[in-house]
Amino acid sequence: MFLRTLLHCALGGALAIAATVLAADAANRVTILYDAFGTAPNFTKDWGFSAYIEYRGKRILFDTGDDAQIFARNVKVAGVNLAELDFVVISHRHLDHTAGLSYLFSMNPRVRIYAPKESFGVFGSSLPSSFYRKDESLPSQMRYYDGVPPETMTFGSAWPAAKFEMIDKAVEVAPGIHILSLVSDKPGTRELRELSLAIETQEGVVIIAGCSHPGIDQIVEAAASIDSRVALVMGGFHLPAAPDAEIARIASTLKDSRKVDRLAPGHCTGEPAFALFRKMWGERYVYAGVGSVIELP
Repeated sequence: MFLRTLLHCALGGALAIAATVLAADAANRVTILYDAFGTAPNFTKDWGFSAYIEYRGKRILFDTGDDAQIFARNVKVAGVNLAELDFVVISHRHLDHTAGLSYLFSMNPRVRIYAPKESFGVFGSSLPSSFYRKDESLPSQMRYYDGVPPETMTFGSAWPAAKFEMIDKAVEVAPGIHILSLVSDKPGTRELRELSLAIETQEGVVIIAGCSHPGIDQIVEAAASIDSRVALVMGGFHLPAAPDAEIARIASTLKDSRKVDRLAPGHCTGEPAFALFRKMWGERYVYAGVGSVIELP
């Protein structure tokens, strides 16, 4: 009995060590699956964004691009198995980030999807019935629910069978992997909630943004509360039509104030911003076109 127990403990310890080694040896990288620029052969370029993240054994899909067929094609070219995902993050409701969901569901219909919580959102939502004013002087047939509404009113989703989990605050969804939730106050997208990823690494936090409608500077500020060292910022920075002064302000904030080590802008960052960022970051600028594979610390 003693020998059996000893062997059992030794085997358990060996398995734990092996699991740790495998996790350490696992690929830590981001593959860009969808964007409108790139040099990788066989990938189709189109406006939109999607990235596949592998980190510490987790496999995460971030957004799904603008066209389900193009998304499917690029996923296959990249050799990504959507059936093996641990979870999905959808940054915001715009179609250039969500249109590939139909293909995702065909491959993995019950995958957990973290999406922004919004009133009357396309991912599904709910509100307390106290949100609207009541008037008890009306006859029951003129009142909502005959004057007896449910305590919580639940609204539909564009994808009713999907397994959405609504996010409206920062949350750590896996060890060292955080979802940030910010709300835009910019004209045109005011009150739009957007999710970003912040991943803790040995060299600082890695930030992956979809469109940065709340402002990439605000997203980086939120991530800096996890780790003040910002190792890498990537994704769309929403500056395609921004004036030079605004692009310069963002660049200065990221480089001088936040000390962002590496920058990998893509999607809606904009060509003038690409030019200035490449000049300012030099060899620390990371090309992130569709098909690019970016190693993480």
